[in-house]
Amino acid sequence: MSHTILSVKLCELDEKIGRLHSRIYLLESTPHNELKKEIEALKKECEETEFVIRERLKYSRAESVSRLSEAYNEAEKVIRKVRESIAGAGAEGEEKEASYSAEDKILLSEYMLDFAVQAADFALLASMEAIEAQMSQQEKEENDYAGSKIT
Repeated sequence: MSHTILSVKLCELDEKIGRLHSRIYLLESTPHNELKKEIEALKKECEETEFVIRERLKYSRAESVSRLSEAYNEAEKVIRKVRESIAGAGAEGEEKEASYSAEDKILLSEYMLDFAVQAADFALLASMEAIEAQMSQQEKEENDYAGSKIT
């Protein structure tokens, strides 16, 4: 059962990573005004996705999901605060602000991509542990069943 769920989630991740790579590559040569529209559209998409995830989390009764949700909320607050501070950095002049801000935003993007890869690795580890737990449970049930047939 968990294999099917995890496979579906992996397919979603594959699609998302493929789109991420293509979008970054294409957007580097997109006209500035079009890029601004793309940014606004993606902000809206991110808000909608976040809302859907939060709604799913809200209705989960699992304690582990509740704790993960709390951790996600805390991390999100910190990241938002950092992004806002970088967006407001370099207020000494418009020219300095543009170059300083762009450099910091590129660095921030680089590390956020690193963190995304790390999050994918942690998701892989959690998936492996879930599969292992399911296998252990199945083995125990099989052993219990075999033991009950002997007696």
